[in-house]
Amino acid sequence: MSRHGTFEVPSRGDMKRRDFITLIGGAAASVARPLAARAQQPGKIPLVGFLGTTTAAAMSDWTRPFEQRLGEHGWVQGRTIRIEYRWAEAHPERYAEIAAEFVKLPVDVIVTTVPAVPALKAATSVIPIVFALATDPVGGGLIASLARPGGNVTGLSMQATDLASKRVELLHQVVPNIGDLAILANVEIPQILLEIHEVETAAQKFNFKIIRLEVRRAEDLAPAFASLDDRAQALYVCTDPLTVINRMSINTLASAARLPAIYGVRDLVVAGGLMSYGADFADQFRRTADLTDKILHGTKPGDIPVEQPTKFDLVVNLKTAKALGLTVPPTLLALADEVIE
Repeated sequence: MSRHGTFEVPSRGDMKRRDFITLIGGAAASVARPLAARAQQPGKIPLVGFLGTTTAAAMSDWTRPFEQRLGEHGWVQGRTIRIEYRWAEAHPERYAEIAAEFVKLPVDVIVTTVPAVPALKAATSVIPIVFALATDPVGGGLIASLARPGGNVTGLSMQATDLASKRVELLHQVVPNIGDLAILANVEIPQILLEIHEVETAAQKFNFKIIRLEVRRAEDLAPAFASLDDRAQALYVCTDPLTVINRMSINTLASAARLPAIYGVRDLVVAGGLMSYGADFADQFRRTADLTDKILHGTKPGDIPVEQPTKFDLVVNLKTAKALGLTVPPTLLALADEVIE
């Protein structure tokens, strides 16, 4: 409308110029708008891709608190949010395949654990990635720093390398006559190598000799134990999808070899292992839901600091200790968060 109150018909050149500006402005806004904000469009239910590195059964105790916490934030599966679960079943070659599937959908956020992060980062630099469990995300090259991760990745660290020396110390309290300590580790995962180094450093304090049992697949487990030939007096098991999904086999092999074993996660002790000390995985996944909620409300993952564990669990299996002829010091039992009898 002109200042005189009459409508002026724009020229064809003005219309083309206006259309071009609108088109460019819209495209710029589309690029700048994070996928999380896109998820908030009216009528669109946000889609979360959950890449489980093991199986649904193995991770059920962790996915449950994740969904429950999302519900506390108002995200209800099937109603206000959709979660698409994919399970790699401890097969690393599946990570890239699932990552490509999530990019194609596309999902608004991807939740996973650290072994799958490199494949996800290779597949997308745009979709936010949240990891629930990471051994050393900075040392492993996944993020720039804990305070400012940068890029499209954030999550929670387990401080596994920091806890390695504590596990060695706890094991020494129960098995004081250790001369050789075996380390069972999936060396396909770069961050596990950092943990191995920490265990070896801690072992020097107690004058342990270290025997590496390097595995890459389930078929490597039995030969690895057979190679020990009664040389070790205790076992340190690094936590990764392979050891979690094969926990029953590992405990059976350790029991047959009369090896007291320490782990980084409760599940392996419930399955028959001697003891574990580490971050509470259920709590880690619950807090992962908090980070996911922030991203779904528009916060950039690179601006969300990577959080440290706030809850650690010491779990002791007295049935296993008795079967191995071990006496767990009362002082250690008093510190335990859970004792299996």
